[in-house]
Amino acid sequence: MLNLSNKKIAIPAIPAVLLAMISVQGGASIAKYLFPVLGASGTASLRIGFAALILLAVSRTNLLKVTKKQWLYCLAYGTCLGAMNLVFYFAIKRIPLGLGVTLEFTGPLVLALLGSRKKLDLLWVLLACTGIALIAPWQNNNVDLLGAGLAVGAGALWAGYIVLGGKVARVMKGSDAVGVGMLFASLFVIPFGIFSGDLAAVTAPLLLIGVAVALLTSAIPYTLEIGALRQLPPKTFGILMSLHPAFAALSGLLFLDEYLSVTQWVSIACVIAASVGATYFSRKVR
Repeated sequence: MLNLSNKKIAIPAIPAVLLAMISVQGGASIAKYLFPVLGASGTASLRIGFAALILLAVSRTNLLKVTKKQWLYCLAYGTCLGAMNLVFYFAIKRIPLGLGVTLEFTGPLVLALLGSRKKLDLLWVLLACTGIALIAPWQNNNVDLLGAGLAVGAGALWAGYIVLGGKVARVMKGSDAVGVGMLFASLFVIPFGIFSGDLAAVTAPLLLIGVAVALLTSAIPYTLEIGALRQLPPKTFGILMSLHPAFAALSGLLFLDEYLSVTQWVSIACVIAASVGATYFSRKVR
């Protein structure tokens, strides 16, 4: 449910999740247009910095009431969030958006499969491994080795972000946690943009694009997903989120002319199938 000028606009849950994914990947495509001018660190600085301002304004978090324990949890959560975004931007600077998201998605997938003792989960592991093998650099399909490694690293940080997000959500309200976490993320990322010299190229039009990227990749999808989570079971929400690699690949194709080979599309399909299967057949968490 969106709230614009005090008027609530109801959006059904499933379309809301799909719109959130379109927003995130569309925003990532716009961000990639900025790389030649601002670089990955400069673009990440604008995106994270404006997202922090927007989310803190929307949540109206009273920073004076945040306890020491909450500050420490948010520090870890936000630093992991900032590192994840920065590393991912460096990854998609070198490889197509769809492949970057596919490799990054293995982080949450591995996290979901850890500790599993069901034989069926071996199928999801096999599917995921097949997907990664199909786009691995040794396949000689022009995948940048460093870019692929950075995407996998971003995935590991994404898994850490999920774990830390669960911990911080237990000590403070979700909207406050995201806002304060994004504040720490900006404090982590912006120095990279400054000391690299990337932010020196910022102009007024680029600032506006940075605001658009922050809205598309943070504020809008967060609002849509929160509304959807109130209506959907967590398992259904997780299955829908498994479609992120497909939306990323389509966004890269439509907006960035990033054409993927048949093998790469099969790889994306394998990772999506593994994620959907792991989510659908997972035990209910108590």
